[in-house]
Amino acid sequence: MVFSKSFPRTIDKSTYPIWEEIYLSDDEEQKTQVECRKKNISLMKECVDDAKKIFVEKNLKDFQSDVINIAIVLFEKRASHEVFWKESKAKEKFDKLFGSNN
Repeated sequence: MVFSKSFPRTIDKSTYPIWEEIYLSDDEEQKTQVECRKKNISLMKECVDDAKKIFVEKNLKDFQSDVINIAIVLFEKRASHEVFWKESKAKEKFDKLFGSNN
């Protein structure tokens, strides 16, 4: 399924923007998914380490399931979702096509 996102583009003679639909190619979408996945895995590892540190700092018993639950909460607060990454890629493509003034 092709990812697309609309962005407003202003024109000198009009007060209303023109909405431009930007599509990611299959290759761009797959590369973005891979990049997102790598970043999220790295982020989850950091969250697990942070959760372990919290248990040590607070002298809590280190139950693996509790560490994972805290790591998941931290991850949910920090993680960027795949759609955000794809929207960012589409915005980058829009800016290249129409300039960053829009």
